[in-house]
Amino acid sequence: MPPPAIAIGSPRVHLRSTDSTNDRARELASAGAPHGTLVTASVQTAGRGRQGRRWSAPANSSLLMSVVLRSPISAGPEPLLGLIAAVAVCDIAGVQAAIKWPNDVVLPRSGPSRPFAKLAGILAEGRPQEGWAVLGIGLNVAVRLEDLPPEPRAGAATLGRSPDAIEPALERLLAALQRRLAEPAGVVLDAWRARDALHGHEIAWGTGRGRAQGIDGTGRLIVALAGGGHTTLDAGEVHLQPVG
Repeated sequence: MPPPAIAIGSPRVHLRSTDSTNDRARELASAGAPHGTLVTASVQTAGRGRQGRRWSAPANSSLLMSVVLRSPISAGPEPLLGLIAAVAVCDIAGVQAAIKWPNDVVLPRSGPSRPFAKLAGILAEGRPQEGWAVLGIGLNVAVRLEDLPPEPRAGAATLGRSPDAIEPALERLLAALQRRLAEPAGVVLDAWRARDALHGHEIAWGTGRGRAQGIDGTGRLIVALAGGGHTTLDAGEVHLQPVG
């Protein structure tokens, strides 16, 4: 790990509008930007999430950031970086915040069809051969759900704060992320398990189905299969199954 004096968040590039903070951070990393370089934006026109999904939010309503991480932090697997970031987001989002594997931060809500709503998305990308990774985080700080299009509104959550709360949330998140990146992996994974939104629930993926049983020491999802035995998932999308 870098020495404690090397803090993340500086230098910082803030853009009023950009297509994707991750794309801008990747460009900076490729050009030699130092560890901790931060890119933020007031609005993204082509924000990306996992599985190629689009991340959209009205201008000045969300914390939109990407940070450059260099070796030895970036030498770790990108999925583990995403799990660490999810724990850091939960640290500042409150006691109700939970994590839907691998790194969607969600809030609970009533209703069996959609028991969770997405508060934050995380995307880790990198070039291990060049010794860097980019960690992107989008957090709905001041989003008014009624301002979102119908489809994203149906699955979205917000902290419900004012736009003035975005910058303080960024400062708190950077501190939480700095702290979590410095912790042993086992400590962070235990913190992730304490926020596990899927544990004990029936889930489906591709052609498979089973009951989520937490994560192993590398962040893979452990699933108890209906016919007996277990499997682990290291990538992809899982879905909660309706109760009953």
